[in-house]
Amino acid sequence: MLKYTQMLFKRAIKEYLRHCRVGRGYSPNTVKSYQQYLNVFAHWAEDNKLDQIEKITLEDIEDFQEHLHNQEGRGQKTVVNGIRPLSLRSPQTINYYLIAVRSMFKYLLGRNIEVLAPERIVLAKTPARQVHFLEREEIDRLRVAPEGDSLNAQRDRAILEVLFSTGLRVSELVALKRSHVNPKTGEFSIKGKGGKVRPVFLADQAIAELGQYLNHRRDSNPILFIRHQKNSELDQVAKPLTARSIQRLLKHYGAIAGIVKPLTPHKLRHSFATELLRNGADLRSVQELLGHSSITTTQVYTHVTNKDLKAIHRKFLNKSAKSTDDS
Repeated sequence: MLKYTQMLFKRAIKEYLRHCRVGRGYSPNTVKSYQQYLNVFAHWAEDNKLDQIEKITLEDIEDFQEHLHNQEGRGQKTVVNGIRPLSLRSPQTINYYLIAVRSMFKYLLGRNIEVLAPERIVLAKTPARQVHFLEREEIDRLRVAPEGDSLNAQRDRAILEVLFSTGLRVSELVALKRSHVNPKTGEFSIKGKGGKVRPVFLADQAIAELGQYLNHRRDSNPILFIRHQKNSELDQVAKPLTARSIQRLLKHYGAIAGIVKPLTPHKLRHSFATELLRNGADLRSVQELLGHSSITTTQVYTHVTNKDLKAIHRKFLNKSAKSTDDS
């Protein structure tokens, strides 16, 4: 019976992940994350002698949620006096597991497999998400941090300008090919999360820096941003910069620019969205440029315009008050 249980859960997970890859076009990283979350769910079910996925109840889900809450997470790495402090999973992390389970149950229902209705699985309440971004003067300092005429410096200036003017995810940036981007027009399309295609536009400075970088390359490597070797002949087969390489690059130039905030590629994405909103872009347009499937995700940025809202409030309220006084 136990063997059948394992096969049942494994089969459900296998078919759902195949649906994610083929039917939904999810990225390999997204599929890998879903696989990780669902495997934890399957192992928990096995340990609790749950024999069929169709028999999973809401109480079982709540038990699984409690199990995740009480289980040590992987976030805490600091060891004090030889002891690693207990790091419990946050409500947001637990929700990632529950979202994966809900998504799989929704898929199974579509296959006429009678499982728990996914809408009955309630996610934990989480604190409002905070968006961290760079102020304009910090952006300007960072943009000029890569100095010199070396190929690496030209590449790094191009990377910063492309990130600033597009809001690309780091995974999207490192996957770019030279054939994807036309530095003359500064327009191209990119396939983001969930296979969603969106337009991308380069600002004039990004076009200039990228064009200069590509004009000085002597290799025919199809990858847009590569790690250049001392022996330039090796650039022909060089691999793309990794997300981790971009992270180290930003940390290096952030220190040069005197930026004390932790600097990540995603923070530049936040900065891109913030600049758009502060300069009058509407939320729906920002959603399209960021490649968000839902505008709810984009709404997390609206708080950054609080200063503008305050100015509008003062302008029109004072005008209203003045009109009353005049009458």
